[in-house]
Amino acid sequence: MARLKPLLFCTFLLFLITLQPAFPQTLTPGKTFDVKEAKQAVAVDAQHFYVINNSTITKHLKSDGKLVASWDGTKEGIVHLNSGVVIKGKLYCANSNYPEIPMTSSVEIFDVKSLTHVDTHSFGIAQHGSLTWLDQHDGHWFIGFAHYAGKEASEGRDVRWTSLVKYDLEWRQVEAWVFPKNLVDLFTPKSNSGGAWGADSLLYCTGHDRAEVYVLKLPKSGYTLQHVGTLAAPIEGQGIAIDRSVPGKTSLYGIQRSKHTVTVSEIR
Repeated sequence: MARLKPLLFCTFLLFLITLQPAFPQTLTPGKTFDVKEAKQAVAVDAQHFYVINNSTITKHLKSDGKLVASWDGTKEGIVHLNSGVVIKGKLYCANSNYPEIPMTSSVEIFDVKSLTHVDTHSFGIAQHGSLTWLDQHDGHWFIGFAHYAGKEASEGRDVRWTSLVKYDLEWRQVEAWVFPKNLVDLFTPKSNSGGAWGADSLLYCTGHDRAEVYVLKLPKSGYTLQHVGTLAAPIEGQGIAIDRSVPGKTSLYGIQRSKHTVTVSEIR
């Protein structure tokens, strides 16, 4: 009888596992565009996508990838634009001094019609780390701040200090969360490079180079983001964007830096 107890317990555990629902989402690859500047990130709006690469931004037609405008911030001292998001006719770009220490960050703002720089918000030496991405959700800013391992680490910190911070629209901090250990391990030695909110109120995040998108939720309690699924994707980490211009459809834009391509996929 004593021998049966472990067997019954294992059988019960297997039964519970079978009751857990499978992650319901799938990601289907679609168009690709050859863009030699595709090394950091991509942003998107109804008619165009924007390739972000350290000191430059290029604007392309979504229909065929044709280049229609470009911006170069080298003379303005812009050295590391990480990602961007288009909101109400403005392109908001995450900017940092990576890999320098101390970590400093700002948000650089552009008019998308003319692709001209129109505003900035500086975090200076941000307490949370190096700004890698930002997006708006439920009337607030959500901003990813990275920490790194090895020679790129800030003194006394490593990838575990990477965080998601919520601000109001005046850049005042409201809340903050950390990433679960399994994602921190996947990010290491780099960090969380990209993120975007879906219309489904799920948060889609990337690391530095993996061909994966991590799907997360804000926790009901505590301080750790909830990892609900992982989607294989035709990307190599870096900055991503979700096209919100088509109701009822979730299109994910990303880059493959080794191939210098912009990729488009549909999440269902």
